[in-house]
Amino acid sequence: MKKITYLIAMAIILNVTTASGSAVETTHKSSETTKSASTSVTMDDAVVTDAMSQFKSLSRVDRKAKLKEVKSLMKEHKANKASAAPSNDKVLLAILAILLPPLAVYLHEGTTNSTFWISVLLTLLFWIPGVIFALITVL
Repeated sequence: MKKITYLIAMAIILNVTTASGSAVETTHKSSETTKSASTSVTMDDAVVTDAMSQFKSLSRVDRKAKLKEVKSLMKEHKANKASAAPSNDKVLLAILAILLPPLAVYLHEGTTNSTFWISVLLTLLFWIPGVIFALITVL
């Protein structure tokens, strides 16, 4: 699975550098440029095999540079994924606060902290205090 992810990331990077006119260039691109260019590339078998043949035709130094760039992009992607922001859709959270108060508090907070456990406790004791607490927390 890890190799497949690296292959797809290399294909995207090679297509981005080829689209910009320099297939052997090893400069680091900003994440916004890579994201905007990678969304326009359709990933099918032909694109991946073409990118792999381009990658194999590179010199050893260029291959190492591309792999280093892919690894840094993967680390950046994992860091962005780990620090994802909790949901801020107020209407959805208000509806969930009425139906399932602890779930609404969890989605609002993004973690199981003391606010979440208070909401669970109030919901288990009596449903109405749990709903009121969740609405106050969410809104």
